[in-house]
Amino acid sequence: MSGSSDAPGGLHASASPARDDGAVSVLTGSRRRTATGRAAATPPTGVPGAGPRRGGRGRTSPFFVSALDGSPAWVTGALAALQGALLSLLVVVLPSVAAYVATSADPANEGVEWFRSVVVGTSLWAAGHGVPPVVAGSAVTLVPLGVTLLALFTAWASARRSGVPERAALVAGTATYAAVTAVLSACVGGPVAGVRGLLGGAAVAGAGLGLGLLARPDAPTWRELTRRARDRVPVVVGAGLEAATVAAATTVLAASVVTLGWVLAGRTTIVAIADGLGVDLLGGAVLALAELAFAPVLVVWAVAWLAGPGFVVGEGTHFAPDAMTGGTLPAVPLLGALPGADLTGGPALLAPVLVVAAGAVAGWSVHRSLRARTGLRAWSSSLACVVTAAGAGLVVACLVLAASGAVGPGRMATVGASAPAVAGAVAGWVLLGALVVAVPADPRVRAAVRAGVAALVGRVVPRRRAPRASTRPTAGSAPGSP
Repeated sequence: MSGSSDAPGGLHASASPARDDGAVSVLTGSRRRTATGRAAATPPTGVPGAGPRRGGRGRTSPFFVSALDGSPAWVTGALAALQGALLSLLVVVLPSVAAYVATSADPANEGVEWFRSVVVGTSLWAAGHGVPPVVAGSAVTLVPLGVTLLALFTAWASARRSGVPERAALVAGTATYAAVTAVLSACVGGPVAGVRGLLGGAAVAGAGLGLGLLARPDAPTWRELTRRARDRVPVVVGAGLEAATVAAATTVLAASVVTLGWVLAGRTTIVAIADGLGVDLLGGAVLALAELAFAPVLVVWAVAWLAGPGFVVGEGTHFAPDAMTGGTLPAVPLLGALPGADLTGGPALLAPVLVVAAGAVAGWSVHRSLRARTGLRAWSSSLACVVTAAGAGLVVACLVLAASGAVGPGRMATVGASAPAVAGAVAGWVLLGALVVAVPADPRVRAAVRAGVAALVGRVVPRRRAPRASTRPTAGSAPGSP
């Protein structure tokens, strides 16, 4: 053994290992990589732009330390997806089971097994992934967007907590989540429902898990991840697409505020309908959770109302700012918030101004994206505004399609709004607001206008003629002399 001969107590210093992967975490038992380890010097692979982060994104927190650390990326992705799916499923199924337990002594429920409540809750969960349940022989194609948002949130939270920002984790997680959704949907609805569950689960998992992985502190930013794609897309188109998300989000936010106003205005009707149902405390809680599942649908209907075309809740009804045609509606407290005759005409005709304001916000986003760019033309801002309007209309069309369908047989087979009509109206109002803000603020447009005005003035107003030289002889000069 080698070491210092004057070591106290006869102890000799042993040579440190040539490589050390780091210390073992006391919290998780997993091996934590240190700055001297190979993992600290090697950036994550599989995600473009991934690497050591600076600032706040580079700091670690005990929240992001899990028992999955050190596992392969695909394992962490699959387990995170499984966790997210089970969390959202339990949130939906447990109230259904609780309602069965509370009403099991009712003679009307004699012969109903407890597993039936699990099937009902699972069907509602699958409906949030685009799998329509069948109730009394009729398919309910209206998607409970609240369940969809819940599934997105649990997938996001699970990936942010336990995921690894690598492509393998995202692919494995999406496949696992889609498989779970397909199996559960097939169990409650058959093979066709399983196929729809596979597609819907892949869409929900891809969005939720992807956003969750990007929220990790060691993940690349969205701009870093999309840098290659943005480099291939024209600057004008990229600016328009970014502004389209701003316009769509602002429109939905305005619709949320309008929906809150509807609820406050119709609170008396909502309470009266709830009292008429005669439910107890537990039944009221379950009813409230069920209505929360469809509350985002009412927000999308408010988007259609703001845009002008409006929406229907059953054949023969129509709710719009300029007209309202009511009818017999189911005894559902949430429907008590629908706008009545007092919210039709007058100031309600100015509702599309909110969509124009959303377009104005998007127009300012276009201006900020293009003002420092070089090599653009005067019409570049206008083209970006057209892309913004088209993108916002496409997003709204997808939302309206999800918030429209059937909730029963007969006249209730028509619920929601016309996606093409609402998308076209939103695109038109957004385009108006974006042009009003982006075009006058563009210095290239102002320069082109000044040049055009100067050229027009030069054509209309004749130039002042130069004075002709005099041919009269001056004093003292002889006629005919030069």
